[in-house]
Amino acid sequence: MKPYKPQRSAIERMAVSLGLIPGSDDEARASVNPLPLFRYPQPDTWHDHVEYDPAAWPRRAVARHYRLVPTTCFNCESACGLLAYVDKDSGQIRKFEGNPVHPGSRGKNCAKGPATINQVTDPDRILTPMKRSGPRGSGQWQAVSWDAALADIGGRVRAALREQRQDEVVYHVGRPGAEGYMDRVLRAWGIDGHNSHTNICSAGARFGYALWMGYDRPSPDYANAQFILALNAHFESGHYFNPHAQRISQALQEGCQLAVVDPRLSNTASHADYWLATRPGSEAALLLAIAHVLLRENLCDRDFMRRWVNWRETLAADGVAGDFDAFHELLRRAYADFTPAFAERECGVSATMIEDVARRIGAAGSRFASHTWRGAASAHLGGWQVSRCLFFLHILTGSVGTQGGCSPSAWHKYKASLIDPPPPITQWNEMHWPREYPLTHYELSFLLPHFLKEGRGKIDVYFTRVFNPVWTYPDGFSWIEALSDESRIGLHVALTPTWNETAFFADYVLPMGHGPERHDLTTYETHNATWVAFRQPVLRAAAQADGREVGDTRETNPGEVWEEDEFWIGLSWAIDPDGDLGIRRYFESRQRPGEKLGVEEYYQYLFERVAGLPEAAAEKGMTPLDYMRKYGAFQVQDRVYEQHEQAVPDEALAGSTRDPETGAVTRDGKVIGVERDGVVRAGFHTESRLLEFHSPTMVAWGWPEHARPGYIRSHIYESEAEQQGWEDKQADDGTFCLLPTFRLPTLIHTRSGSAKWLNEISQRNPVWLHTRDAARLGVRTGDLVRVATEIGHFVDKVWVTEAIRPGVVACSHHLGRWRRSQDPGNSRWSGSVVRISQQGGTWKLQTEQGPGPFESSDPDSRRIWWREGGVPQNLTFPVHPDPISGMHCWHQRVTVTRAEAGDRSGDVVVDTDKSMQVYREWLTRTRSDAVEQFGLRRPLWLNRPLRPTDEAYRLDRS
Repeated sequence: MKPYKPQRSAIERMAVSLGLIPGSDDEARASVNPLPLFRYPQPDTWHDHVEYDPAAWPRRAVARHYRLVPTTCFNCESACGLLAYVDKDSGQIRKFEGNPVHPGSRGKNCAKGPATINQVTDPDRILTPMKRSGPRGSGQWQAVSWDAALADIGGRVRAALREQRQDEVVYHVGRPGAEGYMDRVLRAWGIDGHNSHTNICSAGARFGYALWMGYDRPSPDYANAQFILALNAHFESGHYFNPHAQRISQALQEGCQLAVVDPRLSNTASHADYWLATRPGSEAALLLAIAHVLLRENLCDRDFMRRWVNWRETLAADGVAGDFDAFHELLRRAYADFTPAFAERECGVSATMIEDVARRIGAAGSRFASHTWRGAASAHLGGWQVSRCLFFLHILTGSVGTQGGCSPSAWHKYKASLIDPPPPITQWNEMHWPREYPLTHYELSFLLPHFLKEGRGKIDVYFTRVFNPVWTYPDGFSWIEALSDESRIGLHVALTPTWNETAFFADYVLPMGHGPERHDLTTYETHNATWVAFRQPVLRAAAQADGREVGDTRETNPGEVWEEDEFWIGLSWAIDPDGDLGIRRYFESRQRPGEKLGVEEYYQYLFERVAGLPEAAAEKGMTPLDYMRKYGAFQVQDRVYEQHEQAVPDEALAGSTRDPETGAVTRDGKVIGVERDGVVRAGFHTESRLLEFHSPTMVAWGWPEHARPGYIRSHIYESEAEQQGWEDKQADDGTFCLLPTFRLPTLIHTRSGSAKWLNEISQRNPVWLHTRDAARLGVRTGDLVRVATEIGHFVDKVWVTEAIRPGVVACSHHLGRWRRSQDPGNSRWSGSVVRISQQGGTWKLQTEQGPGPFESSDPDSRRIWWREGGVPQNLTFPVHPDPISGMHCWHQRVTVTRAEAGDRSGDVVVDTDKSMQVYREWLTRTRSDAVEQFGLRRPLWLNRPLRPTDEAYRLDRS
């Protein structure tokens, strides 16, 4: 057979005649010095990787030499591996591509990874510390030195600590990005000052999982699954979506089937075998109907449930005597009414499809995988029951901790050993952990402005890091009111690489490094293994590899940009310069007594204690730190399954006692294991060490009606009849359920606003509207509609589509960035210039100018062709704190109408007086009698960030 020889096109033949390209394949090969082809650069070439420069055309074979430095991406929570290409001629980062040795991402990245280079070179980034020079929020700023900023801020914190005002120092973080570092800092300071974004993100799902197993996150083994049930959009934008999407795709190629529960036809749903477009808020009913089928048709793993579910406690709670068969019959009776026919009426999904999916889950058995994180669990009153009911299916099928099943996240996530850890704090900050919400998962961060307005306390020094609540949180104008009031927040320090809507109302804006400009340890539960990865400042690493001494990351970062690790060390010295507060000792070097702890010493200590890493490094003649600098990641353990079956070591059993009824083994008042088959096993992280179908915690803490997996009707619907007739309601008054939480796969919160490539792809967030509903409203794609919430409205264009369930409208977040005319440039690739006015509690925002060309050091800024930046819809949402989990219930009951005269796209009107009223209405749903009854602020077994001493949980500590 003759080798294939492509025919040249007319254009190619003309190019040959003009001498622009070689005339034959032999000539083409002779014109260059060919390099071998690899999928990825081989690690042994990373010190001097050669690529031909395509931009050098018409010159041929112009070689560029790069040092490849591994780091991790910071454009979502996945921490995928990146390789920074550092040009050896210019010393600058040229691009980012995937790191093939990273166990989670395996060299593959989504669009956000390579776009990291846009953030590094963003002309709007902040390069020097800034201090406001006019009234707060006036847009007036002046540059200051780092020394001056540290002295001022450190002095404020020192005064608060000396005066026993520990609760007035707060660190509020959006995306943490590191393991344990800030806990160490805050413990050294002795403050319960950690506040996070969890309750606007994943608190609902976390709480549902925690009630079952003590662990608050799942880790599905997608790659080995036979059936996957996703209550999310994992192919494009779910939690750990790139590592997960790879493994879901792998499973589908090997015959696995996929079902997606989502009112919106996401990209993930478009790849599914089953799209279950439920009415929003009915997902728990759907899952219980699946459980009904599994129980009815005996598609259950009875042996697993007998060994690992607290069935004896369940029977005792119901006053029923009997064995496991009695418990199994109890389950059948408990869910007898959740038939597929009932679910069809409630959810709007056919009973036939529900039965089919249930049988396929039963057939998959221990190889059934699932996941939910935001979506329904973060959307509705009682959304935590969605994850509780979803994990119930794993209990029934025995697919807990199995190959192809779902494991607790902690089994696949590394826990770092930190240098010189400070003792647990003894404080309890009720501004973060109020008594009304003893089960909250976690801090009630989105209620902070409302607590401040009520006079529950004040903040003297407020640090915000990777955190932009004015834009990302509900009720953003209430945040502006709180941040503008110096009597409520004395000093606001924004730690951010770029200007954002919250930083405009700060006193200091301190430039922190982007992902490739700082150090972090990262580890996440992406698959059935445990790994660690090293986020490192790549220019510093490159300089050190070339033999240059670097004492401070600012020496290699752009401008005066610092990294958080070194900043917190420097600030801690400024707070306690003489060491008399007992803080400085935790930030002093062990190797150089009396000097500051360095980041290299910190990470050297940490990596020396990662199991297997010192040995792997020694094989290559490296220290553990050098190994991580070189490769950027290390797999600690592979194929991690059934950790609950592990035997408790004999030495841990000394002095223990065993409960003859339950098998629970107790030592020093705490359950340390449970006996199964004559062996004391680790079990799960609950008080009983079993999977708790019946939750004694829910009974004891005032919610006995929700002690078991169940269905709580969403706040969207006023009655069962209204829910089941929801699609017809629009004909009467235009009432819809607004789904505002889905992501576009190219964007991620505030951070993507400075990435030009991403914003060229995605600029708008129109309102998705079903064709039938559009006909009722008399609108077409591109028309303006007004979407009214409880506290205001926003105006946006509409996109008419059949890719959403009738009766539901959807609008993506991550868009609608803004700045006022007096503000510094704020992500001008994506943001609009707006005018904000206030009259009493009524706020108005109007767009004056969308994105457009601007002059900068980047020539692409003159080529911006898009003129829309989206609508900041979150401003119009009141807070809806779930009374149990504390999760903000994102979905809104809205009225959609044609835009009125004078309405323009991007208009927002909000009444913050009404938002306080809604907050107080939801506060009345809470139950906190158990706090006084037990004298505890929270169950001792229920985890929380920056966990204090057990004594701090007690109301009376006398």
